[in-house]
Amino acid sequence: MKIVLAYSGGLDTSVALHWLKERYDAEIIAFCADIGQIESLDTIEERALRTGASKVYVEPLTDRFLKDFALPALQAHARYENKYLVAAPLSRPLIAQRMVEIAHAEGADAVAHGATGKGNDQVRFFTSVTALDPDLRVLAPVIDWELTTRESELAYAREHGIQVPVTPDSPYSIDTNIWGTSIECGELDDISQPPPERAWQLTADPKVAPDQPEQVTIGFETGTPVALNGERLPLPELVQRLNAVAARHGVGRVDIVENRIVGFKTRGIYEAPAATVLMTAHQELEAIVLDRETLHHKQSMALRYAELVYYGYWFSDLRRALDSFVSSLQTAMTGDITLELYKGTHSVLARHSPSSRYSGSLATYETGDTFNHQAGAAFAYVWSLPLTRP
Repeated sequence: MKIVLAYSGGLDTSVALHWLKERYDAEIIAFCADIGQIESLDTIEERALRTGASKVYVEPLTDRFLKDFALPALQAHARYENKYLVAAPLSRPLIAQRMVEIAHAEGADAVAHGATGKGNDQVRFFTSVTALDPDLRVLAPVIDWELTTRESELAYAREHGIQVPVTPDSPYSIDTNIWGTSIECGELDDISQPPPERAWQLTADPKVAPDQPEQVTIGFETGTPVALNGERLPLPELVQRLNAVAARHGVGRVDIVENRIVGFKTRGIYEAPAATVLMTAHQELEAIVLDRETLHHKQSMALRYAELVYYGYWFSDLRRALDSFVSSLQTAMTGDITLELYKGTHSVLARHSPSSRYSGSLATYETGDTFNHQAGAAFAYVWSLPLTRP
C-alpha cells in the first residue's frame, strides 16, 4: 500500500508519518507545499526520510497558489463573515490537488492529512480529494489514533525516535502562508479577553507602529496587482514586499468569533497585511469602474464566494461559475490606487483608472456642473410612482 501524506514537519504529521507506516504496513510518500509559510523548510526532506518516508516532495508552489487560488479570491473580495480573508482555506484545495496528482503519478492507494475531527481542514481535504478522485481513500490519522493529547504524541515520538522541531512551548495552533496567518487555541479561547500581544506572528502592535504614515500605490492591470509604488513586480514579490510594509504599520489584524463548518463557534485571530491592502485597493478600483447594478450584484455574491472557499467547495460548479462572472469584469480593472498606512489603519488617498466612470462635472455642485437638474426632478417623479396611492 502507498499513502501520500500532507507533511508539514510538525508534531502531528511527523507522528502521523510513522503511525501510518506501522498501522497500514504502507510506503509513505511525504508531500510538503512551500506556499510562503514563515517556517523554515530547509531540513524537512531530511526529517521526513529519517522518520520513515520512502520519498519526499517539497515543492515551491507560492506562484501557483497566488495565481490560481488567492488572486481569484482577491478579485471576488472573499471575506468569510465579512472579516476573514480565508488564507488557510485557499491553500487546502491546492494541497489536495497536488496530493491527488502525486498519488496518480506514484500509484498510491490513499492520501492522508494531519487535521483533527473538530477542525475545518478535515472537511476541506476530504471534500477536495473526493471532488478530484472519489476512488482515493482519505485517511485522517489524528482522528483515528489512540493519541489523544499533545503529551501522548510527544511520548510516541520519543518512544519511536521521531525528532520533532524543538520550539518554545506555545498554546497556539498556527498556520501560515504568503496570503495570511491563522492563530487559534490557548488563551484565545477566552472571548472575554483581548488577544495577548505574543499571539500575533507578523504584524506590529499598532500602538508602537511608526509615528509617521506611509503611502503605497498599487498598480493593477486587468484586475491583477502588477506594481508597487510604480515598480513592476512579479506577484509573489509584490505580495512579499507589501506584507513587510503593511505589517510594519500594524495593518491586517482580524479578531473574529466565526462559525465553523462542523457547527460550533470558535475564536481566531488572523493576519493578512498585504491581502488586506490589496483587497481594499481592488474594491476602490471597482467602485470607480463598475456601473451601479454590476457593482451591487458583485458585492452581494462576495460573501457567498467566501463561504464556498471556507466550506471546502473550491472544486464546486458554483465556485467556478462565480469565477467566470468575476473574471469577466476584470478586463476593465486597470488603474492605480494610493493608500496611507498608519498605526493599524489603511485609508484610500487617490484613485485613477482609464476606465473610470466617475465624472467630476456631473458630481460637482460648483461651476462646471453639467447635470440636467430638470431631468433629475422628472426622474424623481417617475421613481416615486410605485409608492403613490390612487
